[in-house]
Amino acid sequence: MKAFVFPGQGAQFVGMGLDLYENHSEAQELFENANEILGFSITDIMFEGTAEELKQTKVTQPAIFLHSVILSKAMGDAFTPNMVAGHSLGEFSALVANGTLSFEDGLKLVSKRAMAMQKACEANPSTMAAVLGLDDDVVEKICVETPGIVVPANYNCPGQLVISGEIDAVNLANEKMKEAGARRALLLPVGGAFHSPLMEPAREELAAAIEETTFSEPSCPIYQNVPTTAVNTADEIKQNLIAQLTAPVKWTQSVQQMIADGAKHFTEVGPGKVLQGLVRKIDNSVETASGTL
Repeated sequence: MKAFVFPGQGAQFVGMGLDLYENHSEAQELFENANEILGFSITDIMFEGTAEELKQTKVTQPAIFLHSVILSKAMGDAFTPNMVAGHSLGEFSALVANGTLSFEDGLKLVSKRAMAMQKACEANPSTMAAVLGLDDDVVEKICVETPGIVVPANYNCPGQLVISGEIDAVNLANEKMKEAGARRALLLPVGGAFHSPLMEPAREELAAAIEETTFSEPSCPIYQNVPTTAVNTADEIKQNLIAQLTAPVKWTQSVQQMIADGAKHFTEVGPGKVLQGLVRKIDNSVETASGTL
C-alpha cells in the first residue's frame, strides 16, 4: 500500500515552487489564485524573497501548503494514495490532497492558523528545543518535573523529540536533558511554543474558522497527529485539527500505525526530504521517495 506524506514548517527554502509555476499551467493558475486569496504576492516571496521573509510563520505555512498541494495536483496519475498523513501544518495539505478540503478553503484555514499562531507567539514569548538521544519516557518525565510550562511537542522519530514551552522552562529542561544523557538539547529558531498550552488563543481562533468550513468525506483515510490512527469521517477530522494546535505531533506513532495497517511505500509531497529521513529512522524496511512531476 502507498502512503503519501506532507511536510510541516521548517521545510521551506527560497525558490520553492518555481519549477511548478514555470512548467505546469494548472500550477500557475493555482499560485495566482493563492495570491488573490491571501491579498499579497506569496509567489514573489517563495520564488525570490529572502530566507528571513520566508521564515515568518504567516508566510511559511501557506508557502509550504501551496508547494505541497500544487505538487500533488501536478503529479496527476502518479498521485495514488491508499492513505495520507501530514506533519503538523502538513495535515492541511493532506486533507486537500484526499478531497476533504477544497484548495481555497484549505489555504484560507492555513492562513488563519498561521496568523493566529503568530499572534499567540507575540503575546507569550516562548520557544522550542530538539532533544536527541533520549527515550521518550525520560523526556516526558523531565518535562513533568520542570517548573513552568514545558511539554513534548513533536515525536519525530525514536531518539528525536521536540519540547515546547516558556523560555525559562525550556532552558531548564534542556539542562536536565543533558544531565540525563541527551546527545544534544538545543533551542530551535522558531517564533514560539507550537503544540503547547501556550497556543490556546490560536486554537480558539482556528476552531471558529474550522466550524464554518465545509469538510467532505475523505477519498482515503488520514492518519492524524493527535489520534495517530486512520480517520475517515469529516467530524472527527475537524476535532483532531483543532486539538492539534495545543497537543503533540505524534509522528512516530502515526507512521508506525500506517506501517501496521499495510503501508510499504512512503512518498513525501512538498519541499525537502525531512519526512523521508524520519520515516526511515522509524522503520528502515519501508521504501521512501519524493513526489515529482
